Amino acid sequence: MIKLPEQVNKAICLLKNSGFEAYAVGGAVRDCLLGKVPFDWDITTSARPEETEKVFCGERIIETGIKHGTVTVIIDGMPLEITTYRIDGDYTDHRHPQTVSFSDNLRDDLSRRDFTINTLCCNCDDKIIDAFGGKDDLKNKIIRCVGDPDTRFSEDALRIMRAVRFSAELGFKIEKNTSDSILKNRQLLSDVSKERLQVEFTKLITGKYATDVIRKYHAVIEVFIPELAPLAECEQHTKYHKYDVFEHTLHAVDAIDFNDRILRLTMFFHDFGKPDAKTTDENGTSHFKGHAVISEKKTRDILKRLKFDNNTINEVSKLVLIHDMKSPRDKIQAKKMMCSLGDETYLNLIKIKRADNMAKADPHAIDEKLKNMRSFYEEIKINNECYNLKSLAVNGDDIKAFGIAEGKEIKSSLDFLLNGVIEGKCQNRKDVLLEYLKENTK
Repeated sequence: MIKLPEQVNKAICLLKNSGFEAYAVGGAVRDCLLGKVPFDWDITTSARPEETEKVFCGERIIETGIKHGTVTVIIDGMPLEITTYRIDGDYTDHRHPQTVSFSDNLRDDLSRRDFTINTLCCNCDDKIIDAFGGKDDLKNKIIRCVGDPDTRFSEDALRIMRAVRFSAELGFKIEKNTSDSILKNRQLLSDVSKERLQVEFTKLITGKYATDVIRKYHAVIEVFIPELAPLAECEQHTKYHKYDVFEHTLHAVDAIDFNDRILRLTMFFHDFGKPDAKTTDENGTSHFKGHAVISEKKTRDILKRLKFDNNTINEVSKLVLIHDMKSPRDKIQAKKMMCSLGDETYLNLIKIKRADNMAKADPHAIDEKLKNMRSFYEEIKINNECYNLKSLAVNGDDIKAFGIAEGKEIKSSLDFLLNGVIEGKCQNRKDVLLEYLKENTK
């Protein structure tokens, strides 16, 4: 049984009472049957777009995709995409049909959809319509194309990424014919916009079952992230590692909370520079000196290419660059690191280092160091100890009043005083700091 939201129920009933068929369809129905709460609701109907607009003449209407039969109706604050039953024409760009024709037959509309689990629909009587075995596939956790997989993927290549993304999110197995077709047709992803690939890749990498899917379908991802391919060929012959770089990466990704988009991306990219940095000494031991710098550059280039926003690019790239930074040995080093990185990045570095180490030969080798790193942070914060300019007892105005006017010299003076406080050379009191500055000013 599915309990439709009042707005959805109202829309379907209005269409039915006007003489048209209407059903909630697609992902929302699927999610309801999985026990999830849907965010977006779509309705499919036998009403033509102009008839839909007439039925909802008292509501706010947005002609979202009128050419393709879609009208967005806002009912009690909820936007509903209402689309006429349709048959798609030829797809020439592997993304969009050149033409669409409207139909009076629900099955015509459902047959053009991507996967059986997305063809399920229901009306205001809570009756489930299952034309293509979607309920069984949902029950058996299977992703299967509607009809011929080659045809579905040739029509819209983004469906290839949607299939692997659904598998990563839901933990569903991709049916063999669909799976074979994904690998066979993966190069069609070259015709998909980078923005759309980015959205699907982000959902994939934050899926609970992402690593299993990446392991099986890495060739799909390599179409738009070719830098991934060399990782599987990069062995790590060191006492610290037991996997090649590809497997190490997947285990590191798995060790991070799947809901954390930034850290998942960080662990995916953190060792992309290792194949280029690798050297082998006379004993056969692998070395990867400078790999973090190379990884940072590759990460930044890839994220830019996939049209990620600047904040994500900068944050992930920075975390990749510092991922192998040494842990602080004492509270002085912790304060300097907190000052340099900021609180959030410092705490994220603990998570990153833990995930990185969980993918190594001894997953608990640095547990004590990370425990200390966290303890230093908590003690500093609880005691309100000074570790950055914000917590320093003097500011730029105080330095100006002291007699230093130049901007660069003011900043240098503040940094000098902060360092003195952190290293215990002087107390964090205004009078003490200014006296300390006087004693050390030529």
